[in-house]
Parts: sequence; structure tokens; C-alpha cells
Amino acid sequence: MPRLLDVSDDVRAEIGDDEADRLLAGENAPGGYDCTSCRTPGDPEQERTSTVLFVGDETAVLAFAHAACLPSQVVQVAEDQLQGAVRSVSGDSGDSPAAPAQAVLGVTSGLVLLGGELHPALVVEPTGPISRPGAEAGGDDFLPLLIEQGFMPLAELTEAPRTLPGWSVLLAMGQLHAVLQPGTGGAPSQVAWWQAHQPLQVTEGWRAAANKTHTVLVFAAPVDSIGRQPREDLLRDALDKAAANGRLVAAAMPLAGT
Repeated sequence: MPRLLDVSDDVRAEIGDDEADRLLAGENAPGGYDCTSCRTPGDPEQERTSTVLFVGDETAVLAFAHAACLPSQVVQVAEDQLQGAVRSVSGDSGDSPAAPAQAVLGVTSGLVLLGGELHPALVVEPTGPISRPGAEAGGDDFLPLLIEQGFMPLAELTEAPRTLPGWSVLLAMGQLHAVLQPGTGGAPSQVAWWQAHQPLQVTEGWRAAANKTHTVLVFAAPVDSIGRQPREDLLRDALDKAAANGRLVAAAMPLAGT
């Protein structure tokens, strides 16, 4: 029974005392999870675990994170971001709007060699299938949704993809904060398509390359296509395999910040 689960007062206030007590008693807590921050596996029976509640205008999704990565908290996100990037894949939360299992977007940074030049890149891979809002469970529409947004399918990695208008990668104080997309309804402002729950560190080489080209290549693949690779050569091999299997899309985005 999970005994190392942290439920903050803010999260408890949102989900209610009954749901919070069920979580602490182990009734609705996961046996294992992928940390919503670092994406590596966690076990609430073996290590302190935080409950993180993502709240949109109409939707709330409960996620889990290593306490060392994130404290238990409520995170406000745009409803379209929550619907597009997070979907419940299992579990029953009773009367609570939160679900104890979900897919989230994980982002890895690395340098990718194309045409003899190193390009700063981000690799986006969900932790589970992502379907269209309102679609029946069981499908994975992650790549079709991105292609509709202008991402380019890649059969092989030979040249940089085209720039996606209105999108950008936000770097602030040398750390990665968000991938931004055009606002809805013709609004001139951008909204976060993906936002780091805490700023992500990038290497000096990655930051130097980004500041040189002012462009970041963003690759995206469905769940279980890339994985967390410990070295950039292994990351490149995984990207090549995903492209050959028709499971990779990409876009170039201008760098915002330094």
C-alpha cells in the first residue's frame, strides 16, 4: 500500500477529502508511474511521490511525479493544451474530475547532425497514446494531429524540416521553458503547446548551437518510438528507426529567448 504519497492542501482542496484519502490509502494510487516531470519510472511504495493536478477550464487530470522533481501542487494549463497533450488511459476516479493515469508529453533535448551541421533539437514523445478530443479510447492520433498543424512527416533524416509559422521554442536564462503555438481564434498571441513543469536544463553545446542558428528542430513520435536515450548517438539511431518506420514528424521553430 502506497505510504510515500504527498497530497498538498491545494490538491486536496481541488479533488476533495474523500478522493485524497483514497489516494493516501492506496485505493486509487498507481502501483507504478512515469514521472510527469522527468518521465522515468517511479514507485510510490519505494520513493516519495507527489500528486500533481493539471487544471484547465473544464478538465482536470491527476498526474504523479517524483517528489525530488516536483512538489505536490495544482498547475493551471490552457484547456486546449490539456485536451491535446493529456488523455486518461485507465482508472476510475469516482466523482472526482481527476484520473489517476494519463499520457503526457515528454521532451528530450539533443544535437542532431544534418547536412554536416549540428542542429539543436527537441524530441517529443508521449508516455501513452493520444487521441483526438471526444474520440473513442483505443486509437492514437498523435502524428495525424501534428501533421494537421503543419509538422512534416520524415522518411529519413537528411535535411532540416521547414519552419512552422507561428510556433517557437522558449528558452529563458539558458533553460528550456516551453514550445509555443499560435493562439486560437485568430489571436495574435501564442499559447503553450508544451510547457515544462520546471525549467529543463540543456547542455552548453545545445545552447550555443541554438544561439548560433536561432532555430530549433522539433521531432515528434508516438509512444514507444524513441524512448529515453542516454547518449546522442543512440538518440539519433532511434530517430532514424522511427523515420524509417513512418513514425516521425518534424518542424523547425525559431528560438525565443537566449
